Amino acid sequence: MLHASRKSISMLAVACAIGFACNQAYAAEANLDCTLHFSMSGWSVIYKHAEGSGVVTCAGGRSMRVAISSKGGGLTVGKSHIDNGTGKFTDVHSIDDVLGSYAQGEAHAGIVKSGTAQVLTKGTVSLALAGAGEGVDLGIDVGEFTLTRARR
Repeated sequence: MLHASRKSISMLAVACAIGFACNQAYAAEANLDCTLHFSMSGWSVIYKHAEGSGVVTCAGGRSMRVAISSKGGGLTVGKSHIDNGTGKFTDVHSIDDVLGSYAQGEAHAGIVKSGTAQVLTKGTVSLALAGAGEGVDLGIDVGEFTLTRARR
C-alpha cells in the first residue's frame, strides 16, 4: 500500500512539473506585438454608449477588422468622437486573444477638443488606448470596452 502511495505521489509530481513547464512555455510565448487603430463616437447621459471600428495588426503582418462597442454608466454627460485612435496590446499569444470585453474605468473632461488615455484589462491581456477628437464630455464612468470580429 505504501509503495502504491509513493508511486501516485511521484506520478502527481511529474504531472505537475509537466503542467508547470507547459504553462511557463505558453506564458513565454505571450509576446506577440499587436496594435489597434480605431475611430469611434458616442454619447452619455448617466448611461454611456459609443461605437466604432478599427483594425488590429500583429507582428508578422496578420490583421483583423474589428467592431468596437463601449457601454457603461456613472456620473457622465456629453457627446464626442475620436478619430485615428491607437492602442497597444500586451500578453497576446494570437490575434484572436484581442477579442472580447475589457474592464473600463474612466474620468474625462473636454470641451471642443476631447481625448482619451486609458488602460483596459481582459484576463491577462491589456490594452492601452490613446486618442484625440472633438466633443463635449464631463464625468466619471465604469463599463466595458468590447472588440468583436467585424462583419464583412
